[in-house]
Amino acid sequence: MECVALYNRTRPKATVLAQAFGVPAVYDDAEALLQHEQLDFVDIITNVETHGQFVRLAATHRLPMICQKPMATSLEEAEDMVRACREAGVPLFIHENWRWQTPIRQAKRVLDEGWIGTPFRARIHYCSSFPVLNNQPFLKELEQFILTDMGSHILDVARFLFGEAKSLYCQAHRVHRDIRGEDVATVMMRMTSGATVVCEISYASRTEHERFPETYIVVEGEMGSLELGPDYWLRVTTEDGTHARRYPPPRYAWADPAYDTVHSSIAACNANLLQALKGEGPAETTGEDNLRTVRLVFAAYESADSGRVIPIE
Repeated sequence: MECVALYNRTRPKATVLAQAFGVPAVYDDAEALLQHEQLDFVDIITNVETHGQFVRLAATHRLPMICQKPMATSLEEAEDMVRACREAGVPLFIHENWRWQTPIRQAKRVLDEGWIGTPFRARIHYCSSFPVLNNQPFLKELEQFILTDMGSHILDVARFLFGEAKSLYCQAHRVHRDIRGEDVATVMMRMTSGATVVCEISYASRTEHERFPETYIVVEGEMGSLELGPDYWLRVTTEDGTHARRYPPPRYAWADPAYDTVHSSIAACNANLLQALKGEGPAETTGEDNLRTVRLVFAAYESADSGRVIPIE
């Protein structure tokens, strides 16, 4: 693929990026870009509060689009974005990469192959003391923090592994005192399959085995258990014993070694979206699909605020 134009409301920023990567055109007016350029699709990577306006703009030009997560600042806005693309007859894809991590894909394979039988309980654990606020200080000002930032990823992984939820209960905490939103959340879901899934998400946890940005998963099934632990080790225990194998992510020269598992998942996610854009296969993370994850995110906030179990329609 070839990037043919960049938009930024601050034109000098677009110019610097365009010069670095050889992009021939820059704009500070998105409408002008869409009118003057011949595009196959648009990639929307602006701040979340602007996603809706740019999705609707691209839809009016009948252009397929990829939009960064989180999709929107409210469930209503996300629903409107999906509706606008549906009515315009254009694809909307969401760049949701977490499910594309190599060890998580391998855990999904083991579950699908039935090695541990039907799951009845699971825990997805993404907790660390990584100083994320140091390199992303804007996160301190968010009224809604970890559930939108990381909950979008982790709740999507829960759906990817175990299907849809029928009810949800959440408790949230603000441990860092210099932030506005929550930095800890625990979400318990009852899935339509009957399984109970607990998602633990935190940037305020200091534990012995934390390895940012790895995600740990434990699944109990009728015939055994699965554990995805530190350093990409996947252990499957059945009546025959425990079988362990390490599934490290691919390594790319352009990636930060500390983020290998995340950066490689971005490459895999983009490959899937490009396949869909070329009409060569389906995309996993469409707007319609990701809308179900958005519902879980905002149901978690509703539960945390009210103390109630929220049914998921």
